[in-house]
Amino acid sequence: MAKYRVGIIGSTGKGDYGHGLATVWKAIPDVEVVALADDNEAGRTKMVALTGATTGYADYREMLDKAQPQIVAIGPRWIDQHFDMVMACVEHGCHIYMEKPFCRTLTEADQIVAAVERKHVKLALAHQTRYSPMLPVVQKMIAEDKLGKILEIRARGKEDQRGGLEDLWVLGSHVLDLMRFFGGDAKSCYATIVTKDGKPATKADIVPGKEGLGPLAGDGVNAMFTLSSGATGYFGSHRGQGGGKSRFGIQIYGSKGIVEVVTGSLPSVKYLPDPTWSPLRSGIAWENVSSNGPAKPESLKDGGLDGGNIMAVKNLIQCIETDGQPLCSVYEGRAIVEMIMSIFESHRTQGPVTFPLKDREHPLLKLA
Repeated sequence: MAKYRVGIIGSTGKGDYGHGLATVWKAIPDVEVVALADDNEAGRTKMVALTGATTGYADYREMLDKAQPQIVAIGPRWIDQHFDMVMACVEHGCHIYMEKPFCRTLTEADQIVAAVERKHVKLALAHQTRYSPMLPVVQKMIAEDKLGKILEIRARGKEDQRGGLEDLWVLGSHVLDLMRFFGGDAKSCYATIVTKDGKPATKADIVPGKEGLGPLAGDGVNAMFTLSSGATGYFGSHRGQGGGKSRFGIQIYGSKGIVEVVTGSLPSVKYLPDPTWSPLRSGIAWENVSSNGPAKPESLKDGGLDGGNIMAVKNLIQCIETDGQPLCSVYEGRAIVEMIMSIFESHRTQGPVTFPLKDREHPLLKLA
């Protein structure tokens, strides 16, 4: 008998099943996929066969009632479906592994946190890098003073056709999460949202975001955060400015050097032990960092998205059994949404805003 009954929620054509959230369970011992829900019949038939689910349902609420899973994977990328799906799972007492972005507003995030705490269930977000063995390595490097005092953390999205606020939601959520991990909680934010000609975005520039993201505006965003560690965090994204290779990731600038971290289950990590931050000027070369440390060979195999999902699900199950919190929990999810909303609110008020945000609704809906 499997130890855990797993249900999967997808929505073919409306976010599908995210990045591997339906298929990860094949690699997890002691679980059985007992049901799958998808409101698209063709998609449901295909995914039932692919996942080996015992039963398929058109309505995820019916699945929760009849199949009674203990863990549910919420797969759709479309964020407008997340709140209702999460709340239904929580009310059924199900633990959750879900695709990012988390939810649309701080009001939704607050309600999810309250429900999760009330029902004593665990929720883990699929920010795969947060579960990577590379992050403790970088933490150790910082603790050993290899970077000196952390001064800045710079983060960017892919800056492709989604550049600006869509990039902020879809990919920025990953790097804002990493910014918090290394720099601490955000204390304040000052940000501007601009149109393609560099003018501040106004109410007239607001459009409905793709994938249920809610209101978006402009073509670029520049944001500065003060972090609890004392470092300053920066996030920027501008449409169509990504170039041939993506800048998606973070760079941690210290008084003694830099560490660059991209995303993934075993992401590329580079270390520059150079206080000038300029290899051309200093002659110091970048070093590769492995899971064993700086300039050491890598002994692990990169599992890609599948590997990241496996690490995340194993962490979730461990937390279910030990009453711990997942490495990227409901609280991290809310904190990321609050950073995104602070960018909108700072632009709206044309000044810095402090945390926690007093107004929990969507700031762009009030943009003049």
